[in-house]
Amino acid sequence: MSINIPFESPHNLQSLILLQPTSGMDDIAVDRKFFRIRLADTDKHRNAASMLINKMYSWRGYGSSIAQQNEHPNRITLVASVDSATIGTITSAFDSEMGLLADELYKQEVDQARKQERFVCEFIKLAVDQYSGSKKMVLASLFHIAYIYARLLNHADDVFIEVNPRHVGFYKRMLGFQQAGEEKLCLRVNAPAVLLRLDFAQADEQITKLGGKAGRVPSEKSLYPYFFSKKEEEGMVKRITEIN
Repeated sequence: MSINIPFESPHNLQSLILLQPTSGMDDIAVDRKFFRIRLADTDKHRNAASMLINKMYSWRGYGSSIAQQNEHPNRITLVASVDSATIGTITSAFDSEMGLLADELYKQEVDQARKQERFVCEFIKLAVDQYSGSKKMVLASLFHIAYIYARLLNHADDVFIEVNPRHVGFYKRMLGFQQAGEEKLCLRVNAPAVLLRLDFAQADEQITKLGGKAGRVPSEKSLYPYFFSKKEEEGMVKRITEIN
């Protein structure tokens, strides 16, 4: 039996615009090209996110009928952009009476977490365009902001993602995800999918240990050094809570 958890976040990202830190800051070890991350809170931003998703999914040979990004009470969509060009997007969706998209294929697996009284969420509609060699930085930054909103502001315990089987190894190595469901056909994109799960407590540890240290831990192969530093993370949380 599914445990339905009504969700209404006490926080919003309406005024949150993040400028990528420059190399002049004490805890930034590498030069970072300028890009901006913000909430897709207008039709213009949501359309830009949808266009990027369609572009990247079509390029990978997935189904092209990806739904347009719309306002949803249990989801937020972030976009990364350079000037007027959208280069990345991710949507964070929280569990509620409507459930998660992952329930379509993996309801039994998600229900196991719910029965353990874990507050679950999912990251969906992820796309990052090729951008002057900074794809890791864009991806890490999007994941980190989505993590901040899900974990630090709304106290989610676990995040689920559905990925193509050939990307399973990447998410395990780069972010510490573990496989939570067997390969199945996802009819939304007409491609195989595998369910992965990340305990946010593990992400907490890696961000504290590695965040903001890109270039200073050459033996570390994960994305976590490309995350914001703990100091920057704390500043973002403070900024959002002050806005609210």
